[in-house]
Amino acid sequence: MPNLKEVRTRISSVISTQQITKAMKMVSASKLRKATSAILQIRPYTQKLDEIKNNVLANNTGELEIKLSEKRTVRNALVVLMTSDKGLCGGFNSNLLKAARTLIQDELSELKESGNVTVMPLGKKGFDAARKWGVKIDDRYVSLFQKLDFPSVSNIAEELMNGFLAQEFDSVHVVFAEFKNPAVQFFQAKSLLPLSTEGLNGNSSGSNIDYIFEPNPAEIIENLIPTFVKIQLFRCALDTVASEHGARMTAMDKATDNAGELLKSLRLEYNRARQAAITTEISEIVGGVAALEG
Repeated sequence: MPNLKEVRTRISSVISTQQITKAMKMVSASKLRKATSAILQIRPYTQKLDEIKNNVLANNTGELEIKLSEKRTVRNALVVLMTSDKGLCGGFNSNLLKAARTLIQDELSELKESGNVTVMPLGKKGFDAARKWGVKIDDRYVSLFQKLDFPSVSNIAEELMNGFLAQEFDSVHVVFAEFKNPAVQFFQAKSLLPLSTEGLNGNSSGSNIDYIFEPNPAEIIENLIPTFVKIQLFRCALDTVASEHGARMTAMDKATDNAGELLKSLRLEYNRARQAAITTEISEIVGGVAALEG
């Protein structure tokens, strides 16, 4: 049985850890509220923009050339990997990395073997992991989440679209976490480019809408499609940030509870050790008195 000093030291250490986890939980909860607010504001806009994009593509009879929806043989692929910069958020980062590895090993396995897969990590954890995967790495935007805003994401989306149009890569995938609630996140690998047109040929709910374009269809499409790509990438980033804070808040809450359970166990152990020490001292005193009387 450990002595009293050792148990007291462990109790003090657990109390300090519990205070830290409580503080981290409160900080994450505060950040989560802000991130959730941003998501709730952008989701209706992205959903409506997606609907308009689908309707326009469904009604396109070929007179409008939409280069970002061009499907060609994939010789080079880019994977945008969104992760956090810090840990202590449960299995958040490991699940994102698992989704990215599954995408690369399954869907992009042949390209990986020929060295034609590039990973663009957004977040330090993704960058650290991707360096071990044997793929090309574009590390220009690793620190994006240190100051996330739409202009920064818009610049990245411009880079992706320009690279696609210049045929530097033929497909772009985004690995991100979709926020459901603080305890639930969905880890996805989504195709960003080329823009999907599957299921739109007469099957879209709004495919019979006859748009009146002003000033002209070509100019509208030229602005609509790039804006859609930028908004989609920004939404993925916002979802990932909210998911990170939700995962960290949940992890710190569980850690706080576990620390409380450990404290109960340690205090019980301390009381037992103290009782044993008192019993031993009493036995020694009684034994000493008996020896003197004898």
